Amino acid sequence: MNTPSTTPSTPAPVASAPDPATAAPGGERRGGSLGPVGLVLAGGVSVQFGGALAVSLMPRAGALGVVTLRLVAAAVVLLLVCRPRLRGHSRADWGTVVAFGITMGAMNGLFYQAVARIPLGPAVTLEVLGPLTLSVLASRRAVNLIWAGLALAGVFLLGGGGFGDLDPAGVAFALGAGAMWAAYIVFSARTGRRFPQADGLALAMAVAAVLFVPLGIAESGTKLLVPTTVGLGAAVAMLSSVLPYTLELLALRRLPASTFAILMSLEPAIAGTAGFLILGQSLTPLQALAIALVIAASMGAVRTQVGQGRARVAEPEG
Repeated sequence: MNTPSTTPSTPAPVASAPDPATAAPGGERRGGSLGPVGLVLAGGVSVQFGGALAVSLMPRAGALGVVTLRLVAAAVVLLLVCRPRLRGHSRADWGTVVAFGITMGAMNGLFYQAVARIPLGPAVTLEVLGPLTLSVLASRRAVNLIWAGLALAGVFLLGGGGFGDLDPAGVAFALGAGAMWAAYIVFSARTGRRFPQADGLALAMAVAAVLFVPLGIAESGTKLLVPTTVGLGAAVAMLSSVLPYTLELLALRRLPASTFAILMSLEPAIAGTAGFLILGQSLTPLQALAIALVIAASMGAVRTQVGQGRARVAEPEG
């Protein structure tokens, strides 16, 4: 984007080097640790309300049509705003962008196929298993396993303790979207380190849009050209792609993948709220308990990250 970048475009320092955000004195140290968390939470609110709006749009354009509108509109906006440079990037840079774009397209396509078959809450609940698995694999501290386990318990409670009554294809699509979500976290972080500001995101979104246009045309045809549908698709793009992906990319420049993945466990809670406000879906007491569990897990992950950053600052040199 055209706003100044808070981090360099070169790869991030190794883990043993002090983090400038946490090494800053006084209040700046605390703000540096919590800033990325706020970006992640804001992105989660945006994407889930955008997802609820997308569900209401599916009768007009179909699942693949909605994904096509979302990706194309988001790509156009990001390319116009960011105006990314096409020269001066290595083959590895372009490989990362293409992989990121393929991952985004697959994640969106699989998820919208899922919510076309099963309710929004269970779909997000199943999808979040991908980031939770990543948090276990990427974590270097035993305490993060506890937070992941607590969040996982909340995820299953939010799903009512089981998913046997759901459409099997919808469940499979949601699990596939979760796997792509885990890959998205990895490639988003890599893209953020290789490209300044949100340039890499804009290029990756263009890749995803180009790949999905033939699928959307095949399913929806001229329905994609109806002005009302285009307008709603643009709104979904802003809420579900432009804002959250930009915020998450910026957050991943300063937040470890394991902590980010556990924060993603808040998504079912946010989706439940969005489903209630937009789609008229209510929460049961069991689901409220599940929300409390995932919030507790996320707070624990944040406290662990802040404490780890302070420990690095206090650690003597030599």
